[in-house]
Amino acid sequence: MKRILTGGTSKDVHPEDPSKIFVTVRDRLDFYRNEIQCETTILSDRSNAYLGAQSFLVVVYASTMANLNSEWGKFFTLVLPVLLALFGVILSAQAWPGIKASYDAIDHWYAKQTFMLSGEPIANVDKDGAPLFHRRETMQNGNNKALAFSMRAPWIFGSLWVLLGCFSAYVHF
Repeated sequence: MKRILTGGTSKDVHPEDPSKIFVTVRDRLDFYRNEIQCETTILSDRSNAYLGAQSFLVVVYASTMANLNSEWGKFFTLVLPVLLALFGVILSAQAWPGIKASYDAIDHWYAKQTFMLSGEPIANVDKDGAPLFHRRETMQNGNNKALAFSMRAPWIFGSLWVLLGCFSAYVHF
């Protein structure tokens, strides 16, 4: 690790006191919000990658079901769509833990922020005397509505793939 040399001597350097990581309430609030923003970005990236993979699977599924080749079309439209549906279910099952982990991290930092805002009177009141946040905005788990799509997407697509796989098999039998 590279170090920048300054004019001070080694006895001027003191290790940080762990109890003084956050000097002010504002420092702690900024830290919590940065963590929430970082985890929200991770959740967004995971959701975008998952939805991109799902959209590709839906296009391929539709293309295989539209196959009209008389020689091998029946076999092709039976086997490949069922395999794609199975792959979609597996992909949904694999995506769920990562999305859930990001959601739990956001929920953790959101709860810490809410606890801090409710426990620190100075953090809850702005200079004009009005509350900084409405109670609805600072409730623990108050971010559920904002994150609902990311949390439900794997379940919705997993269910859709089960239905599409059953439909593909039903059409041929």
